[in-house]
Amino acid sequence: MSTAIISLRRAAGHNPLAAAGAVLIVLLVLMAIFAPWLAPQDPAHIDLPSRLSPPSSAHWAGTDELGRDIFSRLIYGSRISMLVGSSVVAVSLGLGLIFGSLAGYYGGGLDRFFNVVVMNAFLAFPGILIAIAFVAFRGPGIFNLVLALSIGGWVGYARLVRGQVLSAREREFVEAARALGASDLRIVVRHILPNIIQPVIVQAAIGMAGAILAEATMSFLGLGVPPPTASWGAMLNDGRSHLFDAPHLVLFPAAAVMLAVLSFNFIGDALRDYLDPRSRLEAGL
Repeated sequence: MSTAIISLRRAAGHNPLAAAGAVLIVLLVLMAIFAPWLAPQDPAHIDLPSRLSPPSSAHWAGTDELGRDIFSRLIYGSRISMLVGSSVVAVSLGLGLIFGSLAGYYGGGLDRFFNVVVMNAFLAFPGILIAIAFVAFRGPGIFNLVLALSIGGWVGYARLVRGQVLSAREREFVEAARALGASDLRIVVRHILPNIIQPVIVQAAIGMAGAILAEATMSFLGLGVPPPTASWGAMLNDGRSHLFDAPHLVLFPAAAVMLAVLSFNFIGDALRDYLDPRSRLEAGL
């Protein structure tokens, strides 16, 4: 345990951006969990006499066009971003592990079907367009939003897992497990997946940033969670008509989205370097 802590401290010292990103992610998670206790006001409370107020001691981030406290809505908006982002990554990663493992391990016709037909069919259309079409058909809501973003998000994980499984299935420890009579399921779950999980973790960290950005995009287009639920993308949509007379309506939610996306990208880059033995040796970790 102490060796791992020392190694993490060295990694944090070597990559301060990743350390800052980890701190911001922890803060976002804490904000999402303890939002009812951290928010100074009710995020849905309308106070028309105070509409479009600039940042002040009473409203740290100002108020929107309905007089709602922007700082409180930012805190509650972190719940939507973290929930949707983590759910999309979990669903996409689960589907990617299943289909990628099947295609990579068995190969042949099954691999050609998933890799050439299914994956290429999904990659032929931009994921955000598929999500927009799905939500427009099904209607807004967290469940539909997660499902819509996962429909196109699993392909990247499946391609990555397939390539890793194709390489790992020919290694000696897999041949040894097969010679000992291990079932295909046991070989994949107990022997192959633990040895290919490192690049998948990196992809999941970077995918979290993409999922948060996609959620903000969908909410900006009015296809996210329905109002009056606070969402960073919906706040950007509400503030775009007041960009010049009340720019704080756009600046604060835009900064929240930017910091969240940058944090997960920094973490993904740091994990890639930390989990790569060659990079660790070069950095002296």
